[in-house]
Amino acid sequence: MTRILISAALLALAAPMAHAAAASAENADAKALRAECASQHAVRFEQPAAANEYRFVYNRGEYRGEATSGQPVACAQTQYAEYLASADPVKVMSAYPTAAGRPQPAKKAAK
Repeated sequence: MTRILISAALLALAAPMAHAAAASAENADAKALRAECASQHAVRFEQPAAANEYRFVYNRGEYRGEATSGQPVACAQTQYAEYLASADPVKVMSAYPTAAGRPQPAKKAAK
């Protein structure tokens, strides 16, 4: 009887964690959109980095990531939201069918 209660308690604890992990994972279409955004907002440096140098990339004060040679730096959330607003609506809807979890562009202030 105690085994059943312990098993039920463990399952009750594990279910929300598994659901949260699945919700945070992006589908292939969303990953493709992020890759397109990163390729449009490529980071270029005039000189190559030294062996002991780290390069952290920011866009308008928002951290994008660390620049490493041969790898694109991911888009910042605001860049990605602006890209989704201008991207092909069919691609965006296939990546975010219910718009849940889709980043929204910032609203412009009214004058």
